[in-house]
Amino acid sequence: MFTGLIQATGTILSLEDRTGTRRIAVCAPSLAEKLQPGDSIAVSGVCLTALDIDYTSFQADLAAETIARTSLARLATGSVVNLELPMPSGAPLGGHIVQGHVDGTGTLLALEPVSPSAPPNQTDWFLRLEVPENTRSYVVEKGSIAIEGISLTIARWDGKTVTVAIIPHTYSATNLHTLKPGAPLNIEADVLMKLALQRTQESEFELTVDYLVANGF
Repeated sequence: MFTGLIQATGTILSLEDRTGTRRIAVCAPSLAEKLQPGDSIAVSGVCLTALDIDYTSFQADLAAETIARTSLARLATGSVVNLELPMPSGAPLGGHIVQGHVDGTGTLLALEPVSPSAPPNQTDWFLRLEVPENTRSYVVEKGSIAIEGISLTIARWDGKTVTVAIIPHTYSATNLHTLKPGAPLNIEADVLMKLALQRTQESEFELTVDYLVANGF
């Protein structure tokens, strides 16, 4: 489990297509040394398995499903990705519960500074994103959403487009500052919203004569 608090960014060193998978190599000096083969790591919100680790980098395989459903399909050499290690047991939950199971990709519509005259690292930003249709029922204003693995709070929601506020630290310390309008972004809805919606959709138990007869009453 992750929290959506990005610990570092990494840079894609290489991509290699293999039978049914794509192998990526990620330069991540601050996190690679903490990994063991087989460990989980969230790469722009996608839970992957770390392989072939050295002191400054790791590799991971992208399954066909991952390529089809996530923004990792757009990666190229030099792309910047967000990185987070799983939350240790008992650690404070600083963001929200993020599983690393991406629901789909949205489209970045705009990333605009609140104060255009200020330096990029000294102004808040508004990010507008078109949410994929399969995720819209889980989105509520002031709720949580993970975008590229980043835990964010929904400021505005019109049923199709989400707006979130980005503080200067998040803009500078994640891959958001490298993205342009039109870019696909990984979206993971709040799992608690999914569970709440599932419960409300479950039919209530109804005691009937047929049920009593079938169960020996």
